[in-house]
Amino acid sequence: MEHLGRAQALSPLDNRYWRANADRFEALSGYLSEDAGVQLAAQVEVALLRALVRHTTPEVATDELDATLAAAAANISAAEVAEEERKTDHNVRALVHVLQRAVPEQVRHLVHVGATSYDITDTAAALRYRGATREVVLPLLIDVERALIALSEREAASVQVGRTHGQYAVPITFGFAVAEYVARLGKSILRIEARAAEMCGKLAGAVGAYNATSLLVDDPQALEREVLGSLGLPASESSTQIVEPEYLLGLLLELNTAFGILAALADDLRHLQRSEIGEVRESFGDTQVGSSTMPQKRNPWNSEHVKSLWKEFSPRAMTFFMDQLSEHQRDLTNSASARFIPEFVAGLVAAAGRTLKVLQGLEVDRERMLERLRSGAADLVLAEAAYVLLASSGVADAHERIRRITQAQERNQSSLADEARGDEELWTALDRAVRRRFDCPAAELFGAPERYVGVAEDKARALASRYATQMDQLQQRLRDARSDAAAEANAAGSAATASVRASV
Repeated sequence: MEHLGRAQALSPLDNRYWRANADRFEALSGYLSEDAGVQLAAQVEVALLRALVRHTTPEVATDELDATLAAAAANISAAEVAEEERKTDHNVRALVHVLQRAVPEQVRHLVHVGATSYDITDTAAALRYRGATREVVLPLLIDVERALIALSEREAASVQVGRTHGQYAVPITFGFAVAEYVARLGKSILRIEARAAEMCGKLAGAVGAYNATSLLVDDPQALEREVLGSLGLPASESSTQIVEPEYLLGLLLELNTAFGILAALADDLRHLQRSEIGEVRESFGDTQVGSSTMPQKRNPWNSEHVKSLWKEFSPRAMTFFMDQLSEHQRDLTNSASARFIPEFVAGLVAAAGRTLKVLQGLEVDRERMLERLRSGAADLVLAEAAYVLLASSGVADAHERIRRITQAQERNQSSLADEARGDEELWTALDRAVRRRFDCPAAELFGAPERYVGVAEDKARALASRYATQMDQLQQRLRDARSDAAAEANAAGSAATASVRASV
């Protein structure tokens, strides 16, 4: 087959974005490329073949045969299958023909016997997306989460004005603002892990009723568990010709949720880099150019890039929902759309990688944050504190009185404290309440609004600590899953061989 270079490829993922994500895209290729898909499908075929050999001709089921079959699956290429598909016009039957030529003659007749195409295709898809998620997506998202955790801890006490609807609200800390994303992404990561673990395969035949395999063995469902167990997969509870689509749908939707969290973070960070705010800044290389005509520009282009990727790939979730529908036991209306799922995963990986770059080089201007909080009429951020303190002291119309003071402050271009002093009774009550709660005069508090941050710092540190522990535990589970998968595959094969031989 002819292979195009990167510059000749049609997808921007293969040309524009490959260079910045080469290592991660190469890792994804091990699961989501056409070659990987063919090899994983061949592994499913070999798992079935081994089981059929054990049940029908156990005398030839040897370790040497297993090794030969494993090598045959590993050496099949997408190019070889594509060449055969020119004759068959059927991709799975093409794979069967290629595999039959590669395995010993004594077992050739058993290749694919009892299976339908989607027994192989859907089972291989489960292996592909579970593997890509566990080996590439989750480790990268964990790195992003850890970068957020480090930033949240480092800036836990860095005071910043809180904003809602683009307006000043009440003081917070930047670490607290980051901790929101620590919690949101952390929970999504854990849900992604769970959804990946639920991925299922099938060996239930043309309509899911085990018609064909019931001609081969007495218990076709046990055969299915045996084959899938050797691959480390559970069986779909109620498959038709295809695996229940909700398993893959659930994983993709949670990946899309994580994508959206990254986009929201990117949006917050790029707005904080606006000239009139300037509280954070992306790192900028010595030779980097921000504009082709304005030499001074240092655009938040990495954060914008993350949002742009999200705009392209997130709407594909609609197609994921549409692929949930299949007429009766199966139709082919997802045959094209399902082939583009690897692009979605690659887009998420590109966005997560860029987010990690932003976080690792993010410059935080703490002085600017404090200046923005204290500047101008920023003591308006203490309007809530004034109202609550007065109300708790018995002033029934505290909210209305403070609201009128803020209106006067706006008209007179003064400060909230200056306007409040005009109401001697109210100011005296407010000063008394402030002294009781903050151990300082009201005038001092209004000059230092950073003292009114609630439990922002403590919350930031607590969330950072909680999710650091969660990520440690998740990484250990991923390591254990790799070990367990290898052990289960070996054990399943050995146990099945022993059981069949004992029955002969």
